[in-house]
Amino acid sequence: MVPSGKAFDAVFAVQHGVGFPDIFSANGRGPSRHENLESGREQAKRYVDWRNYNVIGYFYNVLETGRNGMKLSKMTALLAMSVAMPAAATELEVTHWWTSGGEAAAVAKFAEAWTAAGNTWVDGAIAGGGDTARPIMISRILGGDPMDAFQFNHGRQAEELIAAGLLLDLTDVAEAEGWKDIVNPPNLLDACTVDGRIYCAPVNIHSWQWMWVSHKFYEDAGLPVPTNWTEFAASAPELVAQGKLPLAMGGQPWQQSGAFGVMAIAIAGNDAWLAVNRDKDEAVAAGPEYTAVFEAAALAREWSRGSNVQDWNQATNLVITGAAGAQIMGDWAQGEFALAGQVAGEDYSCLPGLGMNAVLDAGGDAFFFPAQDDPEVTAAQKELAAMLLSPPVQVSFNAAKGSLPIRGDVDLGAVNECTRIGLDLLASGNVLPAGTVLLTPDTVQLTNDLMTEFWATDMTAADAQARYVEIIAAAN
Repeated sequence: MVPSGKAFDAVFAVQHGVGFPDIFSANGRGPSRHENLESGREQAKRYVDWRNYNVIGYFYNVLETGRNGMKLSKMTALLAMSVAMPAAATELEVTHWWTSGGEAAAVAKFAEAWTAAGNTWVDGAIAGGGDTARPIMISRILGGDPMDAFQFNHGRQAEELIAAGLLLDLTDVAEAEGWKDIVNPPNLLDACTVDGRIYCAPVNIHSWQWMWVSHKFYEDAGLPVPTNWTEFAASAPELVAQGKLPLAMGGQPWQQSGAFGVMAIAIAGNDAWLAVNRDKDEAVAAGPEYTAVFEAAALAREWSRGSNVQDWNQATNLVITGAAGAQIMGDWAQGEFALAGQVAGEDYSCLPGLGMNAVLDAGGDAFFFPAQDDPEVTAAQKELAAMLLSPPVQVSFNAAKGSLPIRGDVDLGAVNECTRIGLDLLASGNVLPAGTVLLTPDTVQLTNDLMTEFWATDMTAADAQARYVEIIAAAN
């Protein structure tokens, strides 16, 4: 059992007459992973459930070797035990990869709601994006050290975990809360459903189909702000001649692959994109529509050279600060613009479908819950799943995240221009399924690998297209 806040206060009051917030995390689960404790318990700092320690063992095993060499006497430890400790609130460790400023502000809305209900949110953020976080999450679950909830994207990423019986069935929660009636578009709940059973709680609608354009950048360059990809491409040579960076691009494979997907829908069109991604039609992948996409990608590669950033939000910041003209990135970029105090339509433009094909791909994020042996934890997991889809939480989270809520019965009167565009597209039915819903993780990874090589080298558009055709031909 972890000492409560009162126990901590009592212990440190005896030792120093002050509180002890800088050594322990605010949630009372043990040493914060951000502290430099020389205890040799790096694995424990990340993953061990500290509830398995008793009070004396906890203080002696952690504090005795903690920062500044602090030690507790037996008298102090016994005093801590004697302090009246209230019953612990339900504590859930939630793992995700939301670590940028805007993302952190959004996930805090979940944590605040869970805490307001008298529970404890143990934040397990993993930096580096989904490609980094997913293998860590899966490894923990397969290794018998599961978190209580974790974020994945909508789609096929959790299929093997479900087949192995390692994830909690949420069908009873979905039925009690009426998810089939409120989740829109319905394919988001379909993506959580396997053999008629529901295994995840969708929390938002994210779409990759956006280009973000800096007004300051174009004003400084003395050029009009482009309203579509054709105008952007026409402006690029002049921008390069001025020594400016037309397009910001991060160095992670998923960013480059995602930008390629946006160009495919905008340039090749919906029918060609569906033929390739849904129907796995290699002939269309080899055809003229996709030839135009790869040629555009080759130009984009040249226009983005000099970005020299790794993370997506660093690339977004180049647009925010006027150091780059545009970025192809999903609507989660809105959170970064909002955090910087920028206003849509004044400081930046948001162009759905690169201003060429105004459409959304309805992907997003969902939470899964590893099966646990403790019935109290299982009950808390189901409580959290229901809370994630509740109206007030849907509004607060998605407003901060820049995404659209998955339910249409909430008040969104105060949303900005870009969110309003997205809502109008959703209402009009201009929606495609996300690539992650149609493609297996293996196919996604192969595409990411191809795009990594393509963007980092001088591979020709024709060679990249030929490799891509092979990937689609082998996809299932």
